[in-house]
Amino acid sequence: MAQAMKIAIVDNEQDMRQSISQWLALSGYDTETFASAEDALKVLGPDYPGIVISDIKMPGMDGIQLLKKLMGADSTLPVIMITGHGDVPMAVEAMRVGAFDFLEKPFNPDRMSELAKRASNARRLTLDNRALRRELSGGTQIMNKLIGASPVMERLREDILDLGQADGHVLIDGETGTGKTLVAHALHAVGSRAGKKFVLVSCAALEEEALAKRLFGPMMPEDTQLPAIEEARGGTLVLEDIEALSDTLQARLLSVMNEQGTPAETRIVAISNLQEAGKTSEDVLRPDLFYRLAALRITMPPLRQRGEDILTLFTRLSEQFAEEYGCEAPQVSAQEAAQLLQAPWPGNVRQLINIAERAVLQSRRGSGTIASLLMSDHEEMQPVMTTEGKPLKEYVEAFERMLIDNTMRRHKGSIASVMEELCLPRRTLNEKMAKYGLQRADYL
Repeated sequence: MAQAMKIAIVDNEQDMRQSISQWLALSGYDTETFASAEDALKVLGPDYPGIVISDIKMPGMDGIQLLKKLMGADSTLPVIMITGHGDVPMAVEAMRVGAFDFLEKPFNPDRMSELAKRASNARRLTLDNRALRRELSGGTQIMNKLIGASPVMERLREDILDLGQADGHVLIDGETGTGKTLVAHALHAVGSRAGKKFVLVSCAALEEEALAKRLFGPMMPEDTQLPAIEEARGGTLVLEDIEALSDTLQARLLSVMNEQGTPAETRIVAISNLQEAGKTSEDVLRPDLFYRLAALRITMPPLRQRGEDILTLFTRLSEQFAEEYGCEAPQVSAQEAAQLLQAPWPGNVRQLINIAERAVLQSRRGSGTIASLLMSDHEEMQPVMTTEGKPLKEYVEAFERMLIDNTMRRHKGSIASVMEELCLPRRTLNEKMAKYGLQRADYL
């Protein structure tokens, strides 16, 4: 077995869980056990790297209900059901819903191992095929992560496509948490070097001597990794925290770039994460290096300049976290939407991800507000607002768009259901969807 597959064992009886786990662990599997279906759903997502063995009869959510939930999230996940003696109707129902197979108590451990092996092989094939598809569509997939319809995001995507096709070195700068490393990946994925090496080095993570060796060598006999300059040859070398390079290492990097000539054999994408107020990468890099890197430049837009993108991102993120935690995504009120739009977001998208996850956890517990989360991040900020006000009409339109978008997603594009929930006549709904650029086909 190339790599031990995981097996999730769901059974309310502790002795049964432990005996199945011990037997499968001896066969080389990585097992994890759950005393209830509810606990299992917190872990078992669409890309779970393994299979599931579950009892059918359990208190609370039973095995059939668990199976339906798992099939709804990932219909290819192999689930082996354990049934009691004579429970033929339940076994038939499980197979109808999508179970991989079933075991009847008392079962032969060898039979269980055989089923686990077949299910694991099927799962490995499924996951390998998914990974291949993702790899083949990597450029599109990465670009799709750059969510947002604001003018600054439209321009950013255009810049990535333009610069991705160019061959020069690139400087990416902007505030912390804006997604600079994601853009570096996107530049590589949409360009001619997409199939070549992508090597990322954080210049701030290593002491100068270790960083010099990691970037330029020399290699020692015991080294198993090439210097980054060699490792990335023909592809893309991403240097995070470029401002952390000493003058000596800046000179060495410039020398390597000059030796490569034009077009460069290895493309260098430098990421500047300057935190000091009033300083830029131009202030800390030697001019000849700065101008070589900044000939092609992308400055990431801060989240506070992205308008309605904030609500779109929050919705998508909270849906993802809700699926991960096995609960409903929190519904955002008009007041909360305004608070999200007004927040200064010093941590940008990274901060928004944190807020969305905590909002889902709060909602699952039935307590807390988005405003309290924003205030806990920045207690000194009273009130939580940007310095730039917006007309009331913009807040109303942003909330309206988010509400229609969320409702269309929830009803999978059913116009009738959306009309009923929002109490809107069809003509009004059509007009508003056209106004906000929402298309029914995107939700089907």
